[in-house]
Amino acid sequence: MSPLLVLIGAVLATTYAGPIVRFAAAPALAIAFWRLTLVLPVTGLLAWGEGRGEKFALANREPTQRRIEPLPSHLSLFLMALAGFLLACHFWSWIASLRFTTVASSVVLVSLKPVFAWAIAAVWLREHPTRIEAWGILLAVLGASLIGLGDARLSLGALGGDALAVLGALTGAGYYVIGRRVRQTVGIWRYATSVYAVAAAALMLLALVRSTPLVGFAGRDWVVFGGLAAGPMLIGHTGMNYALRHFRATTVNVAALGEPVGASLIAWLVPAIHEVPAPVTVIGAVVVLLGISLSLGAGSRERYAPMQREEPLPAPRSWEEDEGGGRRAR
Repeated sequence: MSPLLVLIGAVLATTYAGPIVRFAAAPALAIAFWRLTLVLPVTGLLAWGEGRGEKFALANREPTQRRIEPLPSHLSLFLMALAGFLLACHFWSWIASLRFTTVASSVVLVSLKPVFAWAIAAVWLREHPTRIEAWGILLAVLGASLIGLGDARLSLGALGGDALAVLGALTGAGYYVIGRRVRQTVGIWRYATSVYAVAAAALMLLALVRSTPLVGFAGRDWVVFGGLAAGPMLIGHTGMNYALRHFRATTVNVAALGEPVGASLIAWLVPAIHEVPAPVTVIGAVVVLLGISLSLGAGSRERYAPMQREEPLPAPRSWEEDEGGGRRAR
């Protein structure tokens, strides 16, 4: 399947996450925990099938055929655990921010992830967006800022929610940049299952420390949990993690800026929320979509350009025995 289509579908699946959280009375920790936990049986089963498929391919490969997806190294396992921890912080801070500020402000501030991802990827992975992609990122962030200005609320409560949303942006950026590195050598379902499991465990531990209940909620809360797991989690986050093998973290993150546009539209149309966007918000949404189009267009052309390597990041070395019984890198 086309990575670009997967990425677009993933972004669309995340758009209702912000509005639907408004219908839950459960604590932020519980919401974040269950959206991760409910998806684990599905990803775990698919990860098991993925592992069996890799073992079969390895057993039947030609002696000269190179192994495409080696089993996770110790470094990969550490990075997946770190990604899970950052994902837990991202979910908790974002959902908690919705208690103090509006859907549009929270989602927009969290969507500053491309800026942080740009910096982290440049320092760690030595990855830089092309000039056109960079203009697309700047336009999208500018549009997101306009949406935030149209939704501005000057109060201590709103500022606290905004701070939590910025924390969500920083931790989310780290999560995606790690995924960009690890996904070069680890299959999507094994990666998703490992990261989601670590994130769920971290949230459970935090809930125990803070004496936050994880059960005993009303039926409407469980509907919200299931909705978040099925769409924004299974399709949304997993689809973006799939795309990270083919696109830079900045490209995936700028595509995710389509989420506040869709979330603001849903929050306006749903009568129970009915947050009417200001004119500047509408202008910002148009600018966001223009920036996304520029960035994705440039990233897609580069991704499918002739003679370009599909996986630009170096994979860990694997070893094979030579004729003398020694080991050499291949």
